[in-house]
Amino acid sequence: MVYDNFEGHARLAAELRTPLQIGENFYGPRDLYTALCMQACDFVMPDFMRIGGVTGWLRAAPIAAAAGIPVSTHLYPEVAAHVMRVTETAHWLEWQDWVNPLIKEPFEVQNGHLHIPDRPGTGIEWDEHSIGKYMVS
Repeated sequence: MVYDNFEGHARLAAELRTPLQIGENFYGPRDLYTALCMQACDFVMPDFMRIGGVTGWLRAAPIAAAAGIPVSTHLYPEVAAHVMRVTETAHWLEWQDWVNPLIKEPFEVQNGHLHIPDRPGTGIEWDEHSIGKYMVS
């Protein structure tokens, strides 16, 4: 099914007993709003690149909250962890450690919980030496 076929997703959501989660391809908060108006899912999972970054997320999360829809993240967990703290219906943080080789102090997962460092901003400090190993000339 095409990612923006909200009508098709609504039919699936109505017929399935398994909860349906969509949203990795929401292009801005209006897509999330449209999907929820059409009852196209039970959960949403916006992607920062497509939802509009942190600003788009902060616009989309209250829409999901007003509808009582749980919100999970898609990728970028070092940033997503911060916005999940202010997402009323926060559900799951999708975790992968892909950036760990490139940052000075990787975030730690302990007992299934991500521990966000007490540092300014996102808490990410790039390891310039490590980044240099991956550069292509």
